[in-house]
Amino acid sequence: MRVVLDTNILVAASRSNRGASYRIVELIPSEHFQICLSMPLYLEYLDVLTRPENKPVNLTDQQVYGAVRYLASQAHLQEIYFHWRPFLPDADDDMILELAVAAQAAIIVTFNLKDFRGIETFGISAMKPAHFLAEIGEIK
Repeated sequence: MRVVLDTNILVAASRSNRGASYRIVELIPSEHFQICLSMPLYLEYLDVLTRPENKPVNLTDQQVYGAVRYLASQAHLQEIYFHWRPFLPDADDDMILELAVAAQAAIIVTFNLKDFRGIETFGISAMKPAHFLAEIGEIK
């Protein structure tokens, strides 16, 4: 199953190794899911994770770049040919929806469920990390 990880999932994973977000990242690569990535989302990951308020403690920018490159090496890389904008209130969220549609992803994993209202129209679900882990049988 293909999934898209909202940037807030990587931020949460970088802040704590105890949460569901960290567990999702730790599972990559997984037999249960494959993350999807587009160039715009890749660049957003790099931008957000290298901000001082989000950068993991004791990691350099180069180490963060390496971690994101690793995710890209494990991801289904998808080019976006068709834009659905504006569909969601936030253009950054539209970028994630467009990736999910183009990659035929089943799920967007995010903490901001309200920001993805209406995506069921595209056959895509939004769910929080713990719910996603339960969905793939990683937690009960």
